Amino acid sequence: MAEPAYTVPASRQRTAAETEEYQRVSSNVGKGLAVIQEELHRMRIATKAQVESIAIQKEVKDMMKKRVDLLEEIPKMPDFLVALRPHTVWEKTPVKLFCTVEGNPRPIVKWYKGGVPVDPLSAPGKYKIESKYGVHSLIISRCVVSDTAEYSAVATNQHGTATSKAMVTVKSELLLLFHGPDAQSRSFTDRLFVLLTGPSGAGESCQLGLVPHLTEIHPSKLEVTLLERFPVSFGVEGSSISLTCSMVVVPDLPNVPPLAQWYRDDTLLKPSNLVEMSVGGGAASLTLPQLGKDDEGLYTLRIFTKDGTAEHSAYLFVSDAPAAVKGAPGAPMSVKAYDVNSDYVLVAWKPPNTVNEAPITGYFVDRCEAGTDSWVQCNPAPVKVCKFPVSGLGVGHSYYFRVRAVNSAGISRPSRKSSKVTAIDATESQRLQGTDEGVPSAPGKIVATRNTKSSVFVQWEAPQHLKNLLGYYIDGQVVGAKEWFPCNHKPFRHNRFVVHGLIPGESYVFRVQAVNIFGLSEESQESSPIAVEPALATPSAPYGITMLSCDGSSMTLAWKKPKHSGGSKVNAYYIDKRDADTLVWKEVNLAAVTERICTVDNLTEGTFYEFRIQAANLAGVGLPSAPSMPLKCEAWTMEQPGPAYDLGFREVRGQSLVILWKAPVYTGASAVTGYFVDMAKKGSSEFVTLNGDPVSHRYLQVTGLEEGSSYVFRVRAVNSKGVGKTSELSEPVCAKALPGTTEIVAGVDEETGDVFLSFEACEICETSKFEWSKNYKPIGDCPRATITAKGRTSRLTFTNPDKDDLGRYSVVVTDTDGVSSSYTLTEDGRSSLSEPSEPVQTLLVHSDFLVVFCSSALNTMLELSYAIRHPVVPLKHNLNYEILEKGHVRFWLQAVKLSPSVSYRFIVNDKAVTSGEGQKISHDVASGVIQMTVDHFTRANEGTYTVQINDGKAKTQSSLVLVGDAFKAALKEAEFQRKEHIRKQGPHFSEYLDFTVTEDCTVMLTCKVANVKKDTAFHWYKEDDEIVPETAPNVMSGSCALPLPLFSRKDQGVYKAVLSDDKGKDTSVFDISGKVFDDIINAIARNAGASASELVMQCTPEGIRLQCYMNYYTEEMKTVWKHKESKIASSEKMRIGGTAEMAWMQICDPSDKEKGHYAIEISDGVTTHTRTFDLSGQAYTDAYEEYLRLKAAAFAEKNRGRVVGGLPDVVTIMEEKSLSLTCTVWGEPTPEVTWFKNEQEVASNEHTRVTFDGGKFASLVINKVTTDDSGKYSINVRNKYGGEFVEITVSVYRHGEPIPEPKLGQPRTAAPPPQAQPVPPKSPAQPAKTPTPSKPQTPAQSAKSPTPAPSPGTKSPTPPRSVKSPTPPRFMKSPTPPRK
Repeated sequence: MAEPAYTVPASRQRTAAETEEYQRVSSNVGKGLAVIQEELHRMRIATKAQVESIAIQKEVKDMMKKRVDLLEEIPKMPDFLVALRPHTVWEKTPVKLFCTVEGNPRPIVKWYKGGVPVDPLSAPGKYKIESKYGVHSLIISRCVVSDTAEYSAVATNQHGTATSKAMVTVKSELLLLFHGPDAQSRSFTDRLFVLLTGPSGAGESCQLGLVPHLTEIHPSKLEVTLLERFPVSFGVEGSSISLTCSMVVVPDLPNVPPLAQWYRDDTLLKPSNLVEMSVGGGAASLTLPQLGKDDEGLYTLRIFTKDGTAEHSAYLFVSDAPAAVKGAPGAPMSVKAYDVNSDYVLVAWKPPNTVNEAPITGYFVDRCEAGTDSWVQCNPAPVKVCKFPVSGLGVGHSYYFRVRAVNSAGISRPSRKSSKVTAIDATESQRLQGTDEGVPSAPGKIVATRNTKSSVFVQWEAPQHLKNLLGYYIDGQVVGAKEWFPCNHKPFRHNRFVVHGLIPGESYVFRVQAVNIFGLSEESQESSPIAVEPALATPSAPYGITMLSCDGSSMTLAWKKPKHSGGSKVNAYYIDKRDADTLVWKEVNLAAVTERICTVDNLTEGTFYEFRIQAANLAGVGLPSAPSMPLKCEAWTMEQPGPAYDLGFREVRGQSLVILWKAPVYTGASAVTGYFVDMAKKGSSEFVTLNGDPVSHRYLQVTGLEEGSSYVFRVRAVNSKGVGKTSELSEPVCAKALPGTTEIVAGVDEETGDVFLSFEACEICETSKFEWSKNYKPIGDCPRATITAKGRTSRLTFTNPDKDDLGRYSVVVTDTDGVSSSYTLTEDGRSSLSEPSEPVQTLLVHSDFLVVFCSSALNTMLELSYAIRHPVVPLKHNLNYEILEKGHVRFWLQAVKLSPSVSYRFIVNDKAVTSGEGQKISHDVASGVIQMTVDHFTRANEGTYTVQINDGKAKTQSSLVLVGDAFKAALKEAEFQRKEHIRKQGPHFSEYLDFTVTEDCTVMLTCKVANVKKDTAFHWYKEDDEIVPETAPNVMSGSCALPLPLFSRKDQGVYKAVLSDDKGKDTSVFDISGKVFDDIINAIARNAGASASELVMQCTPEGIRLQCYMNYYTEEMKTVWKHKESKIASSEKMRIGGTAEMAWMQICDPSDKEKGHYAIEISDGVTTHTRTFDLSGQAYTDAYEEYLRLKAAAFAEKNRGRVVGGLPDVVTIMEEKSLSLTCTVWGEPTPEVTWFKNEQEVASNEHTRVTFDGGKFASLVINKVTTDDSGKYSINVRNKYGGEFVEITVSVYRHGEPIPEPKLGQPRTAAPPPQAQPVPPKSPAQPAKTPTPSKPQTPAQSAKSPTPAPSPGTKSPTPPRSVKSPTPPRFMKSPTPPRK
């Protein structure tokens, strides 16, 4: 029974659209499965092959092991399975001798050279012996001709010996170059290149066979690798230099540094005061602290390592120090003593190179005895040869020698002194060889060839007549220049030399001179000009192969250009491909590809391919690149764009650069709309996106870099579907500008007025081109600009510049190490964010002057362009005027520059004027000044003045309007100058009255006079009243002065000085009031404040006084007293005053409130002088006690009993007359009155009556006096506060006798109080000694002073505590001190 047909359920039935979609998916899945199956099949085959290979290798190893086990059981003598074979090699190349030996037991192999055992330790690094897996080898590194010999390997075991021999022949490189089998096929340049760089043709140039031979054996167990090596170096005589190599030492033992040797040419250097060496800390260095030309040469560092030696060599050039006299020659060198005897030495030296200096006419030899610094000239006249016998030496004495060269300009600096020479009988001393007279003949043909981008290889034929040649001097000259420059400063003994330090791209010629002791030969013929460029070679391999797109049958590839172009532009690329499963390469293109992008067609989809690329230039096709990673040929279907490519850099500076790239070949589902740029430091995987928003252009200015650091970049393209694949990483780029880097400058041509951008390259070669672009798009042939190049400079000139030319312009120099620059041209000079971070300048050149702008303003340059095309005479100063002596008026202007053919005219009020009476017109070409002088300037000269100038094609005019107030001011000034001129014809004041203040604060009114004579009268006036000074003015001294001592407000007024004689009269007026008065007071305060003493305390009965002594004080000075930083106002409590010597402030009836810090401030309007006193603590306590004591004493003095008046001193009376002595007394309380006669109290009786009425009037009445009443009478008036004792002399004479001469009684004396006086209060601390005032006068006491002050001359104004204060008598003078 037949099986029923399957029916699809209705739920699974598909619509037509679903069926179509199912078929499409099934088809794609089928294709995908087919690809996967194919891939699995390929992998299965590859895996099977690997497994079979591993199995075969294992089987071979097992069989070999079994065979060895069998052989070990059978004894056998040594036998060479592979014998040595002969070798013929070229100098400086290695050779390897190897052989295979069998035997049982395993034989020992020894190596022999010419029958002598080879010992690797005898020449470290020369020989290396290895023995592995039965293969024995001897490796000889850097063969030399002396290595030519028969080498043998001798194998020995206990059963016998076997020997194998072979001949090694080493041929000289010169034979290879000029006589080898392919010599005819090589160009002369190629052969020299091989000579310089070695047969391999790669690496740095060698040092012409000057590397020294090994001197001794130094075994080492350290592995040393040199890292950074010292380059070719340049120094100057007298300076210092260090040559350093960094290295890695394994193991790095601090106490066991590697052994290092330094050589100059082929001489081993040893430490001395001129050579310092150090090794350790990962570096070996040589320091020359005092360079001399003897130090010039090839320096080699040799480090002894485990495997031999590590070496590096570089040349050091030492140039002459600046000559002491311009044009003098350089110093001689290599001073050495020969033929040393007890009293005789022959000194010889090498002559210096003279390039642009006058020829050397001779030499002076100097000697200096060791231990002294005194140099003695040995020869009175210069010697013409480079040797001189020095005689007259002391036996056993040691000497140094030096030499100086002489030419017509002067004498050179001395040479470096020789080694110490001792004058002894030495039979083995070195003798100077050679007897040929005269200088050598000129060297022969000279040939210069390329070497590196900064050096040239020069070689020449030796002279026909050497005559004991010392060496050669090589000179160079830039093609087109006038002067030569020395290439070496020490005679070079070989006839080939590498000239370093040349400018890349520049062309040079060279010449050579031979040197011996008699001087320099004639110059050789000049070499042919040669440009400084690297020697030609094939380019290195391209790298960085990347896939940009794939459509399933083709791939688009891109790659990076070779790192080394080989000295010629890379003009072709060749691509090879192969299936990743095969080893056979197939050519992709027969015709050269000139761009670094290529589409490879006819590929099989799903297959993995590898690619390699070769670059070609004029020298040929270089080595192929390393194979790319296997790339699968599979169509790209992603919607995002593919990778950008060809990342490059321009304008690399210390903190910025510009990165550029090319757009992706594969754009994805939509067009590329922008790019992201990522950056990371070299060696880091942390990338930073530089732009927050995608940039639409294909370049980006990167700023904020660290100078000297290296960075890598990548770029990601963006379209509407997202961010695409990242580009390949860029090459690391170091943020560091090339040496000599310059920037684009903008300028205006001074002749044509063209606006241009100009760039001068710091490096260039023959194949270099200047490529200009705008906004990093090539300009090419554009009608808006023209590009020209001359030498190292290129100029972009705008045809008709306008706003369409604004933008960022850049230039790159091809075939260089990235020489480039950019410039942003804006309309008004304002910068934009896209401008470079480096400052740019605009150079505007016009008529021999230069204007530099810091911004790129097109408008400014267009203005200058217009000015050049429509020239005007540039003016430094427009038309102006000045008033001269005698009231003449000069109208003038100044042009930047005038030619001798200039013409001009003055126009005044629309009328041309010429030189004539009353006016003079002239000009000066050198200064550019055009002027007109008007002798008599009056009101008629008001108006407009114009100057019109014509100078060649240029014109200009300038006008001055002199009307109204401006004219009135000019006329007034002219009249004043005219009057001044008339005034100065007679006696006059050259300096009018002014004031000065002397150190002692005396105000001096001073003036200076001129054109005076002996009979010239001089008078002083104040307010028209004449002042007659103590010293008459002396006008012949040229100055007069009026002193105003003790200046104060009373001295205000108008002062006048009058000068007159028969030639005329002059007056000077000085008004001392207002600001002038204030200025004088400030000047006094300045001197007084500077001289002010510290505050001194003085106690008085009224209170405590603070005093400040100074040179002079007046109340008009700005003086402020302060208590605790608060200003004190004068009051009954605080009284402020002063005298001519001091300022004081008195505290009346002090209390505790007045304690604290006091200060006086003296202001001179600019400076404030402050003096202080601290009235607190013990100082206040002592002062207060002293105040109380003085107050009590003053009260007692005021209230004591005293005779107020009425008593005479002497009384003469006739007998029988009545005598009445009556006086008025006073005291509080009422005093007691007692009369005395001859010191006896007088009692009241009929003859003598004593009365005291009302406590006020005291009387002594004697009735009818007799001669017995004659005597000394006295009255004693006293109360509890004290009293007074007054004496009266009474003389009685008889009738008829002459009246006797009166005899004065004793002076009145104060009587002590009736009771004992209490102990006085404690006085304050003794103040410091105050300065003695210098003023001799005693001015009237200030009205503000309540009490006279004691003399400042006394040491202590307060009486000692042990002395009682007596009551002063009536006649005591004021204690105010007199001015000394």
